[in-house]
Amino acid sequence: MADEDKSQQTEEPTAKRLEQARESGDIVKSTEVTAFVLLAGGTLAIAMFGHSAAVAIAELLTMFIEQPEQMAVDGVGLASMSRGLLLHLALILAPFMGVMVAASLAGHVLQSRPTLNPERLAPDFSKLSIPKGLARIFGTEGWMNLLKGLIKIAIVGMAIWTQLWPERGMLEAILTQSPGGVVGDMSHLLFKVLMASLAALLVIAGLDYFVQRLRFMRRNRMSKQEIKEEYRQNEGDPAIKAKVRQIRQERSKKRMMAAVPDATVVIMNPTHFAVALKYEPGEMAAPVCVAKGIDALALRIRAVAEEHDVPVIENPPLARALHASIEVDEAVPPEHYKAVAQVIGYVMRLSGAIPRR
Repeated sequence: MADEDKSQQTEEPTAKRLEQARESGDIVKSTEVTAFVLLAGGTLAIAMFGHSAAVAIAELLTMFIEQPEQMAVDGVGLASMSRGLLLHLALILAPFMGVMVAASLAGHVLQSRPTLNPERLAPDFSKLSIPKGLARIFGTEGWMNLLKGLIKIAIVGMAIWTQLWPERGMLEAILTQSPGGVVGDMSHLLFKVLMASLAALLVIAGLDYFVQRLRFMRRNRMSKQEIKEEYRQNEGDPAIKAKVRQIRQERSKKRMMAAVPDATVVIMNPTHFAVALKYEPGEMAAPVCVAKGIDALALRIRAVAEEHDVPVIENPPLARALHASIEVDEAVPPEHYKAVAQVIGYVMRLSGAIPRR
């Protein structure tokens, strides 16, 4: 059954499904992206604070070499000296560690918005299963992770080698240099190695993120039935909506047909279009459309009008123009005032409401 369900999940996930996955803790997460951001943060921290931190640590440790006899090594003195040393080291390394913490958080935030799911915090004792653990280690996924790790080591190692090999002469002569020269050369070489490692990790992180996103999208694929159910939840059942729309249209037609007997005139084309207008002199600024329709509905409007002695005037151009430009309960547009006034004037003269000239 599970295989059948999986085989039916052929549709791309909707935005709602992806949001539900994120809320449940299922996100696109690449450890290689996190490693790259951490290394980039470490490189930035070394560039910003490396020199000052090295100088401060050197000054701090100088007293251990220059004045060892002044150090108390008894129990109380040793504990006090250790606390002071650790405090100074913490203050020196605090900016460096701050950048690393920020980089660690950025590595996760860049991949997915942060979310808190209490269910993920609850202990899962099924993960303590030894058989499942061995299956993860020695199964297909374990071998794939091992292969991926070896490839990563090979790529990064090759990038580092391309930087170290041209500098082999400098490395051989390092013992003959002054301490200042050694520090300068090693700092330069360190940054070359870091930049090469970053370039290699950038490629690895990009490929791994692409693979993890493909797996994430495949994990959350949906079947056609699931998409239909989600649409029903969001928009309502299409069948019910169609039924409601049909009921509304029928009610609207009934109200419209009930207004035809009170119309002043019905303008026809003779079988395709019908527009019923009502006008009460002194009470309306312009005639109002009380009903309109095409084909069968137009014939029904005509039949009701004739049944209640409402004048029916055949004027095809005017009937088409009014049907296209006016809705029920709307007044006649100004561009049709003249033509409609002529029709209504003619009707009123026939009924005797306006004396014949």
